[in-house]
Amino acid sequence: MRESRDFAVTVVIQALIGVVAGLIWSAVAPRAPYLATPEGLRLADPSTQAIIAADGWFAVITGAAGLIVGIVAFLPGRRRPLGVLLGLTGGGLVAACLAWWVGNTVNLGPATVTASGVTGNVVPGALELTALGVLIAWPLAATAVFAVLLAVTAYRDSPLNHPAGESGAYGVPPGGPPFPYQAPPGQPPGSPPAAPPGHDPAP
Repeated sequence: MRESRDFAVTVVIQALIGVVAGLIWSAVAPRAPYLATPEGLRLADPSTQAIIAADGWFAVITGAAGLIVGIVAFLPGRRRPLGVLLGLTGGGLVAACLAWWVGNTVNLGPATVTASGVTGNVVPGALELTALGVLIAWPLAATAVFAVLLAVTAYRDSPLNHPAGESGAYGVPPGGPPFPYQAPPGQPPGSPPAAPPGHDPAP
């Protein structure tokens, strides 16, 4: 039940962020120039790099959003990672598609564009993705950073980093005894544990 709730919350939050990412993409990505003709719009400059640049901006914006979401989601989701990890995967793809739709629908870019050597009514075209593979930038970045943080935390807390035979003075582990030390009868409270037989503590 908790995993389902974690999954749903992760998907919904990413969907909202996806709308914001789409608005940012619409505002900063360059738009290809189109020439308005009686037959409709046609690309005014076939050699323009604006179409490729739009793909690049989309990958940068959604990839950065995925990294941030993955880091933030790790803080509450490290104890129940399954639902969050699935939510990052599915929700990241949903958010990327929403960002694509918003950026294609809402025009926050320049109202006019120019094309060299072209006369007539040149207008900015709608943003499009020519490389659909950039849609996975968001879920890939989010799940990757979440998995890396999870692995680092698991390794840090692993017993391999705390060997069983490792001990400090008087046989007490370096971090202190695992429970409050109770002095035996006849020993003043607060004194260190007695050394085991045959053990000569360092002065």
